[in-house]
Amino acid sequence: MQERIVSADRQAGDDQQLEFGLRPRVFKEYIGQDKIKEKFAIYIRAASERNEPLDHVLLYGPPGLGKTTLAHIIAREMGVSIRATSGPAIERPGDLAAILTNLGQGDVLFIDEIHRLPRIVEELLYPAMEDFALDIIIGKGPGAHSLRLELPPFTLVGATVRAGMLTSPLRDRFGVVERLEFYSMEELQKILTRNSLLLNVEIKPEGAREIARVARGTPRIANRLLKRVRDYAQVKADNIITEKVSKDALQMLQLDRLGLDEIDRRLLITVLEKFNGGPVGLDTLATAISEQPETLEDVYEPYLMKLGFLQRTPRGRVITEAACTYLGLTMKSDGHSQRRLW
Repeated sequence: MQERIVSADRQAGDDQQLEFGLRPRVFKEYIGQDKIKEKFAIYIRAASERNEPLDHVLLYGPPGLGKTTLAHIIAREMGVSIRATSGPAIERPGDLAAILTNLGQGDVLFIDEIHRLPRIVEELLYPAMEDFALDIIIGKGPGAHSLRLELPPFTLVGATVRAGMLTSPLRDRFGVVERLEFYSMEELQKILTRNSLLLNVEIKPEGAREIARVARGTPRIANRLLKRVRDYAQVKADNIITEKVSKDALQMLQLDRLGLDEIDRRLLITVLEKFNGGPVGLDTLATAISEQPETLEDVYEPYLMKLGFLQRTPRGRVITEAACTYLGLTMKSDGHSQRRLW
């Protein structure tokens, strides 16, 4: 899959956010997700007063909404260290054992993409989460025996974009389960205004609004766009991001007023022109646009569905009338599309 500036998936350049300090460090700096912040403030204070670790936490929702950031804030607010890894990186039970035995009292273990943990590793995690113990099998055959290692109490924070792929035994062991929602345009404007100060660029409210409009409700995309618009403003507009500068920069990036890029438009037009508007199956559509089904389902579709441009039905994907109107397409009686003359 080619990298898209409006993709919510993490890209190499996003790691620079840490260098600029764009990632919030405490809840006071964290903009949005107010209900979740309010809950965690209570949970963390209560756990701290009891001198206990926080219950295990599962954070799920579309990529780029701040799950990793929340995990680091939780550790900082609890006053403990955090060890971060990902499901695909833990290939063998020994990998998990090495991580768990190096945790300190009350530490946070953050596992991104936790739905991708190998099953044999996941099963080793069950007693660690419930009893803070690690069951290790030593030897093979009739002489094999189990050794139980005690672990210091810790908090597991798991993050996933596909909560439905978690097994029930794993999901049931989380005491706190929260879904992160897309951000409003006003919240994204606040994030852009804050981060423009950190990036040493002046941004007008109207300029921030234009970037927020196309950021797909996702802070990661908003920050990525801010850096590209900053580059444009530095060269073309005396380092000041106005409404016109934002519009010109976003036009240069080939983004329309809703944040759709060429790939989004190609997907919608493919459903309309090749499959008569649908329904079309996920695998068939993925093949038609030369993408993986998982990429189509997790990366492309959520925002199009949020806009009301695409629907998932039991029979497959269907393009909506709102999408046809936006694209300037109409359906002929023979099922083929034609460009509407404006």
